[in-house]
Amino acid sequence: MTELSRRKVLMAGGALGALGALSVATPAWTWAPEGSIAGAGVGADPRWVWDEEADPLVASLLDRGGVPEVNRLLWDWTRNDQPTPAGLPADVKAFIDHARQLPDWADRGKLEAAATFNKSRGLYLNLLNGVGGGMLSTAIPKEARAVYYSKGGADMEDRVAKTSILGFAVGALNAYRPDGNCIVNAVKTRLVHAAVRHLLQQSPHWDGTIPISQEDMLVTWHTLPTFAMRKMREWKVPIPAADAEAYLHVWQVTAHLLGIRDEYIPATWTAANAQSDQVLPRNMGPTPEGVILTDVLLGQLAEQTSPGSVSRPLCNALARYLVGNQVADWDAIPREPVWDPLIATVWPPLVRFREGLMPLPLVPAAAWVVDEAVRQYILFYLTKGQETKIEIPTINRPS
Repeated sequence: MTELSRRKVLMAGGALGALGALSVATPAWTWAPEGSIAGAGVGADPRWVWDEEADPLVASLLDRGGVPEVNRLLWDWTRNDQPTPAGLPADVKAFIDHARQLPDWADRGKLEAAATFNKSRGLYLNLLNGVGGGMLSTAIPKEARAVYYSKGGADMEDRVAKTSILGFAVGALNAYRPDGNCIVNAVKTRLVHAAVRHLLQQSPHWDGTIPISQEDMLVTWHTLPTFAMRKMREWKVPIPAADAEAYLHVWQVTAHLLGIRDEYIPATWTAANAQSDQVLPRNMGPTPEGVILTDVLLGQLAEQTSPGSVSRPLCNALARYLVGNQVADWDAIPREPVWDPLIATVWPPLVRFREGLMPLPLVPAAAWVVDEAVRQYILFYLTKGQETKIEIPTINRPS
């Protein structure tokens, strides 16, 4: 863990004792499936449920050495309307053909409304899903360890770029249109998760459990749309009910495509908030791996904005403002005596000013142009201008 100073390691280690005391007994799963998009379910604890369709397929693919060829064939599969590539093994083709289908409850009207909502609220969503969601993810011990010890942990720029590919796909105006790529990237991510489940159990650094359970995926899901909606409400961003419902819907569809069972996908924001309140607290806390990943992520963010001595403290303060002191302390994000109070003071008026302009003609479209330019710049920076796509891993993090 050479990336960390001794001080940061000690900060993380000191907090781990408190986490251990809180983790002795984990509450049972009590969220009712009646609150799900399916409206019913068996009520199985999602901590002990994984992906019964993708997991055996990808394990078999890895064991028989077929992943490199599948990655090659999937490289140019980039659009929602493209046929499944020819030449794939029959079992892989059958899986993808099924997995790429939208659920029968998907609503095209809501998906289009979500695109319009993303167009006017891109600034907030980029910050909350990118910076906020990233900092929350490193404060989830199981997720931080899974990232750190899997192949992606060895090259965090590449790992973040591939994560951003899916996140930006969800927020794109054409996310679920024929020329979009959200379906493709969600299905590819589902295959990646199955590979990580299989591979990490073989790592000498792993505890032998099966990672990325249905609950683990729900926890990550709540660090994105649920967290973002709560923060926008906290900032008093005016969001009509129809827009809020549409934004939830695009993430419901994405959850389904990622392999989350319909009986676990919240049907409403009320249900989502209740589920988040149950699963997030019991799954969050500090780890040395999470502190390392946070340090890397904030270093990347500072480099993206403006290389220099000012940008990193500013990024530290922005991250702390977004996720709060407890998560920031778990992540060992330094307190910034100048920037912390400044951001907390300036951000609310900036939101009010921006929202005051939104009703004016052409402003939402202009805002989207700026937000999209930022998104593309971030992706260009992370990928170093090279073509980057989601691929199934064949190894864990090299020793």
